[in-house]
Amino acid sequence: MKKEIGTLLLLSTVICSGCQSGQKEDPIEERVSNEAHSPTHIDATLIGASDNNEVKLYKKEDGVKLEVNGRVKDFNWNNPSDTGTEPQVFYIDMTEDGKEEAVIIIQTGRGTELDNYDIHVVDQDLQEIKVPHYEEIVAQHMESNIVKKDHKTLNITGRALGKEYHFDYQIDPELELQQDELGFGGITIYYLENQKIQLTLAASVFPMYVADFHITYKFDHTRNEFMVAQIEVVPIQQ
Repeated sequence: MKKEIGTLLLLSTVICSGCQSGQKEDPIEERVSNEAHSPTHIDATLIGASDNNEVKLYKKEDGVKLEVNGRVKDFNWNNPSDTGTEPQVFYIDMTEDGKEEAVIIIQTGRGTELDNYDIHVVDQDLQEIKVPHYEEIVAQHMESNIVKKDHKTLNITGRALGKEYHFDYQIDPELELQQDELGFGGITIYYLENQKIQLTLAASVFPMYVADFHITYKFDHTRNEFMVAQIEVVPIQQ
């Protein structure tokens, strides 16, 4: 009888051992492993990608999640959901070092006489490279002066990146001039051209736009950031 019981216990042990060896890995360990190697993001929605999907941009409640070649980082960029324009996502060498950067252009404002974009450049280590904001450019590189020449003409003069500009602008004779400098910020449109960052910055004398400032950036390897290389002033034709 003891021999029969021992045989049954041994058989039971062999059967149970076989069952354990056929089971999957612990589900918690499997989930963690998948999250570590998979770019899926439960808390984010894909809103843009580069042509070959090297760069993917996801929207979160408190900003964005950027994925570059499988590496992921969160940024608190302004990313409104109601502009009607999808983000532009590029993977391109902007610093002329043979390595591509992620470039993201996001529309941040849209309305009557309002069209605003932000630009972000991120290297392969997921570090954002500075692109001077228009306010910094205006403060450091641009001057302007507005004088009412007669009852229907404004005389506008100034300097942009050391180069002088001058033009007249016809106005409604009833307009009361309330500023002596050009206003900026209503229209700020970023785009890429020949692997260069370009910015169209509209200048205003309330309530109308009188000129476009076309700004070209270049990359400074010493400072590891983008700088203003050129500013072209184009009066708006009436």
